[in-house]
Amino acid sequence: MARVLVTGGAGFIGSHCIDSLLARRDSVICVDNFNDYYDPKKKRLNIKDYVKSNNYSLVVSDVADYKSMRSVFEKHKPDKVLHLAARAGVRASLKDPLEYVRSNVNGTATLLECAREFDVRDFVFASSSSVYGANKKVPFSEDDPVEEPVSPYAATKRMCEVLASNYSRMGLRIAALRFFTVYGPRNRPDMAIYKFAKSIVSGEELTVYGKCDEVKRDWTFIEDIVQGTLAVLDNVHRFSFEVFNLGNCKPEPVIYLVKLLEKNLKMSAKVRRAPLPAVDVPITYADTSKMERLLRWRARTPLEEGVERFCKWYLSQG
Repeated sequence: MARVLVTGGAGFIGSHCIDSLLARRDSVICVDNFNDYYDPKKKRLNIKDYVKSNNYSLVVSDVADYKSMRSVFEKHKPDKVLHLAARAGVRASLKDPLEYVRSNVNGTATLLECAREFDVRDFVFASSSSVYGANKKVPFSEDDPVEEPVSPYAATKRMCEVLASNYSRMGLRIAALRFFTVYGPRNRPDMAIYKFAKSIVSGEELTVYGKCDEVKRDWTFIEDIVQGTLAVLDNVHRFSFEVFNLGNCKPEPVIYLVKLLEKNLKMSAKVRRAPLPAVDVPITYADTSKMERLLRWRARTPLEEGVERFCKWYLSQG
């Protein structure tokens, strides 16, 4: 049984990871600052089922606060770090890039330094498929060049990878996870699938970028992401520094996602077309052969099944 420090643990991916960690009887220290990027009440709902668990501790704090994070490491003595906290959102990062640097880069540096200081050698953190930028070669492989991110958010994630690589030379065993368009129950309300569902149910217009079906995403169901994340967490001691893609390996047009939502919500969408913004990319497409080879993981949930499960959850929220 491990003691795992999970940052961003009240968020979408973090709360699902904690579900699985507690289910297998690991101890969890959840750190979340409950910021106002979206309604903090939604995060409170994500963690309501285990706030009273004897294997669960909640720390309300900011990962970029070195003094606070140092006290967390000193008090709770984690064995491993699963760092999922971040300021998310590609387009939102254009409005406040300094906050993205503070939260993402400074926050990651703070945790890496605390891990080094307290000899917590196993460190897994969330990067993003956005680091690939507008790479024309698909599918995206971990060995592809990632020197031209097209948004401040993507740039901060790439900075975190570079920092982590440096800390691996100081004795930490680190893995960076490049997530590809994660969706499912508890989705953040700023993400496409949630926004589309909300627009369809409310009868409002939604925007799909591109003229036809050329804009595609590698939609990856949350259950697959959690399984992949924990597979890396359980095996990070085998590595010095590694980067892993976690995706579905099957990009689907955004407009196809809308059609699946219409089918499962039993309502029609009012679709408006618009040009793809400069900070967006036309396709995301993961090559996960490295995960399959080293950790025997691959995503298994078809988009059709995942959207059905998302819609059941969405409608259950009232």
